Amino acid sequence: MMRKAGTLKSLGILALIAASPAAFAASSEADFKAAYAAAEAANQEAGKLRNQWTTTAAALAAAKKAAAAGDFDAAVASSNAAEALAKASIFQATSEKEAWKAIEIR
Repeated sequence: MMRKAGTLKSLGILALIAASPAAFAASSEADFKAAYAAAEAANQEAGKLRNQWTTTAAALAAAKKAAAAGDFDAAVASSNAAEALAKASIFQATSEKEAWKAIEIR
């Protein structure tokens, strides 16, 4: 049940990012580089907690692919999604670190 709640929170974070006003503005290569760097840093932090998600890696790969094609709007969007996923995985790792103690053993 804990994983389901974490997933719902992750989806909520992604929805907030997708609805942000910045998502509607034309993005530049500099915007992509900044967004990608933030996503990569969050993903590295998740790696330190040993809780990197494969969906984060996929979003980072999609961001690089879009940037290589010159589609910086899509690249920034994928980078933002990757950052949100990485932050959600960090939240999951830190919240579940102690939550397992509350499980009732029968």
